[in-house]
Amino acid sequence: MIQTPERRNSDSIKWSLDDKDVLPLWVADMDFTSPPEVIEALQQRVAHGVFGYGKDPIELKELIVERMRLLHGWRITCDDVMVVPGVVSGFNLACQAVASEGDSILIQPPVYPPFFGAPGTASARTLTNDLIREPDGRYRLDPDDFEATIEPATRAFLLCNPHNPVGRVFTREELLSMAGICLKHHVVIISDEIHCDLVYRGYQHIPIASLDSEISASTVTLIAPSKTFNIAGLDCSILICTNHELRDRIKQAKRGLMGGVNLLGIAAATAAYRDGQSWLDEVLGLLEENRDFLLDYLAHNLPGIKAARPESTYLAWLDCSDLALPDRPDRYFLERARVGLNNGEDFGTPGKGHVRLNFGCSRQVLEEALERMRRSV
Repeated sequence: MIQTPERRNSDSIKWSLDDKDVLPLWVADMDFTSPPEVIEALQQRVAHGVFGYGKDPIELKELIVERMRLLHGWRITCDDVMVVPGVVSGFNLACQAVASEGDSILIQPPVYPPFFGAPGTASARTLTNDLIREPDGRYRLDPDDFEATIEPATRAFLLCNPHNPVGRVFTREELLSMAGICLKHHVVIISDEIHCDLVYRGYQHIPIASLDSEISASTVTLIAPSKTFNIAGLDCSILICTNHELRDRIKQAKRGLMGGVNLLGIAAATAAYRDGQSWLDEVLGLLEENRDFLLDYLAHNLPGIKAARPESTYLAWLDCSDLALPDRPDRYFLERARVGLNNGEDFGTPGKGHVRLNFGCSRQVLEEALERMRRSV
């Protein structure tokens, strides 16, 4: 049975940033307790009482290798796996390994805000290939613009798949199109696939590096148990790179600035990937029910807000443009409805008039937040 404990006064940024009367549906962590197997593993590790330097987490790497083989038919080795503190630090590290001053890196707005800062950390410029919004709200790739945007100095493409915030799970055809263009122009793919385990029925996540060996050799893949098993605060993520030369460049880019992952993060990640599937199955069911409730509620009670059905993630991308609000929609709903949402403009220029809503919460909280929003307009 999934629990949703009180999170105020628990050092949660999500539940402590605003006043106590605000319902926060913004930061991308869930309100559900983590798998009992993860909690037990942490309790055992803490009970040992010694927290010295850890060794290379071979068991965790073996779990990742087996997971990629079973779920995606992607054969990698433990040598291809690096454990890093976070996906954001991981893709920043990869950017610094492949780009330098005068180079450029391509991203696809509207997209996760840290993508915009990553090229700058490598002293590179940011290029944008905006995703195309269809009349039904669903986003798709514009392959012609994708290729036209690439320039001789483009060194990397930052891919977000499944996509945050628009919820797309890119198809094999879309991935092949992007990968083919990147190979043609010698552009390294840096793929943030942190939401790869949070995919709904009817959709299938495909790691872009799993398409073929040539694509794999030009790709850095980042995954994590953090979103999947709600352990983001433990800072443990996985970087996969099958090209040993590229992997060595990434290791060198650390330059003593990035350390290893803490023992508790390793213990939690190992237990999650080894024993957490039944919990994940239950959570996916709850999230799918929340997603469907949200979309039904909007259709019947807030028709001025448009949203495509998320194919993955517990994040909904809401277009509030038709409401013609007197202020930015996130500010309006914070002040008038006491609901905390992400500002769409933080995801790039195409996010104007949008908010991002996190439905990884109890139905009671979700329903109350939506009712407050309805009353406010």
